[in-house]
Amino acid sequence: MFWNEEIYRQTISFAAKAHGTQKIPGMDIPYLKHLAAVTMEVASAILHTPEADLDIDFAIQCGLLHDTIEDTDIKYDEIEVSFGKKVADGVLALTKNETLPKEQQMMDSLQRILLQPREVRIVKICDRIDNLFIPPVYWTTEKRKYYQKEGQLILDTLQGFCSYAEERLQKKINDYANYF
Repeated sequence: MFWNEEIYRQTISFAAKAHGTQKIPGMDIPYLKHLAAVTMEVASAILHTPEADLDIDFAIQCGLLHDTIEDTDIKYDEIEVSFGKKVADGVLALTKNETLPKEQQMMDSLQRILLQPREVRIVKICDRIDNLFIPPVYWTTEKRKYYQKEGQLILDTLQGFCSYAEERLQKKINDYANYF
């Protein structure tokens, strides 16, 4: 299974431009590092699940763009024009609806992800894998515990067809207890 290098280049260029000088919260590292790490996890998960017949190009596009609507000035329509409705719908499902109360945003997103192709589930699982590496130093123990619990909610809701990514996320969730 291979991916289309031109699709990857077009998408990472779009994401890099959209996120501009944005940094990973609490670090002096370009945000593009997070997008690349999530996408590496996505590609690895798909390559470890060849029997699932997943669309690696679609998954890579969603991985690189997953925070674009949520964290930049880019809107759904711009993604749709550049990458098509399927990718735009996947990215929108991965975007928290900030008009909802904060405690409802994750479950709302997870419910929308469940309505998308399976590759979008993998992106969300891989996003949390990367986000569970090292918490920002300014996070309280309470915030870290909540984030770990939310990771378990993501896994419990989206699991069932990509054991490789699911096992990696469960390990990250378990290991995250070392940070509190």
